[in-house]
Amino acid sequence: MKRYQNLLMMTAVVVLVALPLWMVKKPAPGADGKEVQIFAGADERAKNLVGVISPGYKPWFKPLMEPPGGEVSSMLFALQAALGAGFIGYWYGCSRTRAKQKQALQKEARC
Repeated sequence: MKRYQNLLMMTAVVVLVALPLWMVKKPAPGADGKEVQIFAGADERAKNLVGVISPGYKPWFKPLMEPPGGEVSSMLFALQAALGAGFIGYWYGCSRTRAKQKQALQKEARC
């Protein structure tokens, strides 16, 4: 039963991540005629600011993979953050368990 619960929870998480990205509607172009990006973040703003400050700037290298849209970049960033948080939580849980087991063994050795 627990296996099916985990599978159901994982499916629910995937649906909760994918559904909003699928349902979002693109807004109409802005007053200047440029396409409005919904998921544009600080990276895009910094890139535009560098272009304003130094118009002749040329990047040192090109990215290996260019995501098709801003929402994909945001999703990859969130996935990276979630994986990092999961790793840290797993490491913390393992270290606490080891410390408790070590403490229990020391307590048994004293008796």
